[in-house]
Amino acid sequence: QVQLVESGGGLVQAGGSLRLSCAASGRTFSIYVMGWFRQAPGKEREFVAASSWIGVNTWYADSVRGRFTMSRDNAKNTMYLQMNSLKPEDTADYYCALKNRAGEIFDHTRYDYWGQGTQITVSS
Repeated sequence: QVQLVESGGGLVQAGGSLRLSCAASGRTFSIYVMGWFRQAPGKEREFVAASSWIGVNTWYADSVRGRFTMSRDNAKNTMYLQMNSLKPEDTADYYCALKNRAGEIFDHTRYDYWGQGTQITVSS
């Protein structure tokens, strides 16, 4: 089992920045990819970004590429999502997730563990 705890959400004005953190505990040696998804009210959960736990592969949704940056601290088993130039359309609940197998990374149903979610509201 792996537990994920997120922090860093909140209210920010358009153009502002926030940083989300996701701390993993438990069987962290099994982590293959960690990712971020978001879900706005009335919408499907969508992929935001993902990163391989070992190595340098990182993937971003087109809607956030150039504005959001993932990073990680393996020693702390923590993943970060730095969000800059935030827009009102970024408003959503954000979830970190991990998968411990290779394969599809853009599909939220392929992830094995999830954080509790953190709300981000971007005001215009």
